[in-house]
Amino acid sequence: MKTPVIVTIGKATQDVFLLSSKAFEPQNHKGVLYEQLPLGQKLDLDEVIFSTGGNVTNAAVTFARQGLHSKYVWVIGTDVASQAILDALDAEAVDTSHVVQDSGYRASYSTILLAHGGERTILNYHGTDITSEDPLLAIDVIQSADWVYLSALGDMELLEKIITFCAKHNIKVMLNPAGVELHNSTKLKPLLEDVEILAVNKEEAQMIVEGSTLEELARHASNYCKVVIVSDGPHGAVTTDRKTVVTSGMYEDVPVIDRTGGGDAFGSGFLSHYAQGRSLKDSIVFASANSTSVVSKIGAKAGILERGKALHSMPLTEKDF
Repeated sequence: MKTPVIVTIGKATQDVFLLSSKAFEPQNHKGVLYEQLPLGQKLDLDEVIFSTGGNVTNAAVTFARQGLHSKYVWVIGTDVASQAILDALDAEAVDTSHVVQDSGYRASYSTILLAHGGERTILNYHGTDITSEDPLLAIDVIQSADWVYLSALGDMELLEKIITFCAKHNIKVMLNPAGVELHNSTKLKPLLEDVEILAVNKEEAQMIVEGSTLEELARHASNYCKVVIVSDGPHGAVTTDRKTVVTSGMYEDVPVIDRTGGGDAFGSGFLSHYAQGRSLKDSIVFASANSTSVVSKIGAKAGILERGKALHSMPLTEKDF
């Protein structure tokens, strides 16, 4: 079997993590956790960590570390954040030859206030919006792909353009919708018939279909897509391919340091194995292991597993659809 080519398309982010054991203590008000930062004071930090993120660049690194041909396509700027993102992907052997840099564009930028237990408050600058009419975004490159992984494009017309292009050229699509895509479910649903794999968490699934349990949501969403993954953090996930239903628990119970990128690691971990012909169960085991490793470290990419990492069994049940 030839090495799958997976193209990722979507926003990239420069992440700056701020750690403070004293300043960033979660407060609870009527069941809502928040961080309280008094105005006019200088608060001491324990550490500052620079990293890169963005849903699809996190996925691109998973694919590269698993030995797949991973390509990233987007338009970024020539600013410091954009260059840091590009350098990080190049260091991971992600093919960035189709990334366009232009001084009129800016990358996304996030400052993350990290509290104990992995919870965080994110201050996010969205960067330059890329639309379906952007002349610098060359989607023709995906003609050479076996799979396209999409998330957080921020523009429904661009999402439609890419999915339609993939359908025309028999390219499989995995979609992890976010933000704008989820808030336009009436426009999203018709596109799902051309999506091979849909990956969402429980709350996101409930924005698309009816259902109260993970299995209900996965079954209902499977009316649109062949393979559906509905996850619920530490409560596991339900995955179906319209033939079987796999219910999975946690890979292992580890201290959560930072939840950033955990969902990306799960979705991309699944595809990195599924695209190579692995079974639903085997793909879920790696997805869970990859996600568990990521949330045990600071940053969305530091914990992504390398190829050949030995895995152990985990709680799984499988039944007919």
